[in-house]
This record gives sequence, structure tokens and C-alpha cells, in this order.
Amino acid sequence: MDLTDAIDVGARPSGTGCADCEINGGWWVHLRRCAACGNIGCCNSSPGQHATAHFDRTGHRLMRSFEPGEDWYWDFETDQVFDGPELAPPGSRPRTQGSPGPRERLPDNWRELVHP
Repeated sequence: MDLTDAIDVGARPSGTGCADCEINGGWWVHLRRCAACGNIGCCNSSPGQHATAHFDRTGHRLMRSFEPGEDWYWDFETDQVFDGPELAPPGSRPRTQGSPGPRERLPDNWRELVHP
């Protein structure tokens, strides 16, 4: 399969933060964007690990970093980084949002809760 067949360059991001963390009041370390549908999920260092959960739930195997200045993709099936096409804007969370975030939801001991 050509990986670009699994990428929808027109799919808009679901928001500026992890969709699941926003619902449950959680927080994230870094954000990832599903290349098939635009869902924003948090990385595996985050407590919720929602980008991987999205892959497990949907089978959408490709994601792209949603961090400012990063444009790499990840394939959950091969565990490999690769280069891919530009996606519909915005290409990242707002720089002013910070990471981890959102700041107002970070517990005092957040560093202890990050997955290695």
C-alpha cells in the first residue's frame, strides 16, 4: 500500500488540543494529528496516550506531529518515521499554547506522571 493513500490532506485538525483530554479535563505533553481524519491526540509520553488509542480504535495508522516546527509522520504499523505531504492548516498547535498543556490543568507533580 502506498502510504499516501491513507492520508487525507484536506482533513482539518479536530482542534488545537487533544480531543479526548479536552473532553475529560486531562492534559498532554505533545500533540499528534491523525493523517486520515485530523483527530488530535496526545503522545505516548502523555498520561492519556490518546493518539495511540485513536489508532487502536480506528485503525488509522498514520499520524503527524502537531507541534510547532515539526513535520514528521509516524506509522503505527511499522513503528517508523517518514516524510509526507503538507496537511490542511493549521499545521500545529498555537505556539502560545505551550507544552505540556494546557497550563491551567497541569498538576503540580506533572513531571512524575509523564511516561518515559
